[in-house]
Amino acid sequence: MHKNYYTYILASKKDGVLYIGITDNLEKRTWQHKQSLVEGFTKKYGVHYLVYFEIFDKPEDAIYREKRLKKWNRAWKIRLIEEKNPDWDDISEKFK
Repeated sequence: MHKNYYTYILASKKDGVLYIGITDNLEKRTWQHKQSLVEGFTKKYGVHYLVYFEIFDKPEDAIYREKRLKKWNRAWKIRLIEEKNPDWDDISEKFK
């Protein structure tokens, strides 16, 4: 069975706090963030809105992309988000 891996960006609001992570179940993981079930950064800063994600076939590719994105400056991350999601909509709502 084929499995997808995701690198994703969450935001607290438009131009707010950003969080970059990886998962093999994007719907479940974003739900966990929204419910504040994930201890740490996202819970502390209210970072619950999925604003961007990329899909990979191999976990090592998703991990590599996550590490690269975390090194980017904030302006580059914002540009990346706004290329696909200019209004910073919570795209996790599309899972429903």
